[in-house]
Amino acid sequence: MSRKPKILVVGSINVDLTVSTEVFPKEGETVSGNGFKKSAGGKGANQAVQLARLGADVTMVGAVGNDADGREMRELLCREGVDTSFITVKNDMPTGCAVIVLHGAKNRIIVYAGANGALELADVEFLKNEIAGYDMVVLQLEIPMEINEAVAKYACEKGVPVFLNIAPYAPVSDEFLSCVTYLSPNETEAESLTGVKITRNRAAASLDEAKQVAKLVIARGSDNVVITLGSAGAYFFGESGEFYSSAVDGIKAVDPTAAGDSFIGGFIFAVTSGVDTAAALRFANYTAALTVSRMGAIPSLPTLDEVNTMLEKSK
Repeated sequence: MSRKPKILVVGSINVDLTVSTEVFPKEGETVSGNGFKKSAGGKGANQAVQLARLGADVTMVGAVGNDADGREMRELLCREGVDTSFITVKNDMPTGCAVIVLHGAKNRIIVYAGANGALELADVEFLKNEIAGYDMVVLQLEIPMEINEAVAKYACEKGVPVFLNIAPYAPVSDEFLSCVTYLSPNETEAESLTGVKITRNRAAASLDEAKQVAKLVIARGSDNVVITLGSAGAYFFGESGEFYSSAVDGIKAVDPTAAGDSFIGGFIFAVTSGVDTAAALRFANYTAALTVSRMGAIPSLPTLDEVNTMLEKSK
């Protein structure tokens, strides 16, 4: 990596409550859990911490409640080297929360927005003047859509690239997509966005269908599309060409929570550091592979040394 990128993340900050179980409960059924963990999370916070651990200069814009969870999250982000100066405290809302039910290496997640949903335009208007100083702006959909649209417009007007992780899925306008440099869905979100189902069988996926998705998204305005395909790897289609990177072999997955956020952090760090697209996809896959081999969201995110060590061993 040739330079230290400066990244702005505007997004969610949550506390994750993870319960492990031997079986997912059916409707009306109560089952026993065999493990519980409270940890830091939220797609915005996950991506901010991953970028910081890889070596980026990261600023986080978001909202927390005036409660113990909010204080803990701000302190954690500070310890990770993330600039928290622009995190807003909402006195009348609790900090966001995600309840995660984990069965083996599969999960089901319910997210309560809390303070994330109370983020207002007044909380981000300062970015009109500040946003030009960043190498990339990172957005997700766990905060109000109008906030994402406004920030993307500010960035677009200043010529700053925008990376949108379209998760959790919600319909987005063509006007919004016209401000997006990189759009990143997983296969489920890709189908919701375009109606095209990407056929996947474990470590194999239809790249023809992935290309159909990408072309439909680009026709609506985004410049590039990065599709995460789980155990089948990742696919890119856009200005620099078409690239595919298979998933990392030999990884024992124990918790997929934050794997997509880890991938996104790895990809953004690589491309803003001057790495070509094919190498950035591979770097991102290795970053995510380390994450799924560990428990939790933020606790599972790897450092640059860990990713580089894994890459060296693979040669």
